[in-house]
Amino acid sequence: MVRDTSYFVQAFNAGREGSLKADAPIACKTEGGALRPERLALSKVGVIALHPPADPEMGEYDDEPTVISRQGELPSAFD
Repeated sequence: MVRDTSYFVQAFNAGREGSLKADAPIACKTEGGALRPERLALSKVGVIALHPPADPEMGEYDDEPTVISRQGELPSAFD
């Protein structure tokens, strides 16, 4: 089994009645790329960068990815 680490940045916008609405996740090739969401955070309510260790050949991803950066307001699932 080949283990790989993917990196993703997830941004959130304000939704109705104080809720948060997720944008499409952005895939990053490196951890450094995932740790540079500063520009995105200027226009979003919240931004989180994470990496779920995975086996892309098998399509298996860990249920609980590791959070590597968080900025702004995020859903309670990321507490």
